[in-house]
Amino acid sequence: MTGPYSRSVEDYLKAIYSLSEAGDAASTSAIAETLDIQPASVTGMVKKLAESGLLEYLPYRGVRLTKSGVREALRVVRRHRVLETYLCKRLGFSWDDVHGEAERLEHAASDELIEKMAAALEFPLHDPHGAPIPTSSGHIEDTNLLTLADAQPGKHLRIRAVRDEDSADLRSMAAEGLVPGAHVIVAAAQTVTGSVQLKLQNADDRSRSVEVEDELAQQIYVVPDEG
Repeated sequence: MTGPYSRSVEDYLKAIYSLSEAGDAASTSAIAETLDIQPASVTGMVKKLAESGLLEYLPYRGVRLTKSGVREALRVVRRHRVLETYLCKRLGFSWDDVHGEAERLEHAASDELIEKMAAALEFPLHDPHGAPIPTSSGHIEDTNLLTLADAQPGKHLRIRAVRDEDSADLRSMAAEGLVPGAHVIVAAAQTVTGSVQLKLQNADDRSRSVEVEDELAQQIYVVPDEG
């Protein structure tokens, strides 16, 4: 199996890359859940990808991409995130609409088209959801970030990125102002189980209290607020 790869192969590579970003192996069941297919189907494709040198088995743990597998996965990730950015900045799509459009377009767009889009956007570093865009040479900013759900009480944080798969979640985040760049302070005492209480700071330094359910907080990635 050699490139250019089929849509199915690209979907597998991107899914395995996403599942193993934190350094863990991707299990067959996790891949099946991510791609919404049967585990038996995953087993066959994983074997083909391993034989082609795109991934390796880790006994009792799952699979992990090889260097060539990571390179190919990042090509797909780059196409997806450049497309999302172009759709938002040039075509007026809202941030909760672009994921599905980019999913459909990422397999059809050529690398040449993506590079022309990136140039037209002056080579953005992050997509509309704050996720880093891999460079054309295959480098990507570290994405092993803490989620808001895991943040310690009293911490001053900045939202770095959010997951983009669920349109309803993105609309909820936008309505509350929980967007990349926003500054938040986690409440010193959490009074409601299953949620995170925090203060959201506005651009004019005024703040308001926000309660975020854990399920949504797990989709929001934060970094220490150096300000």
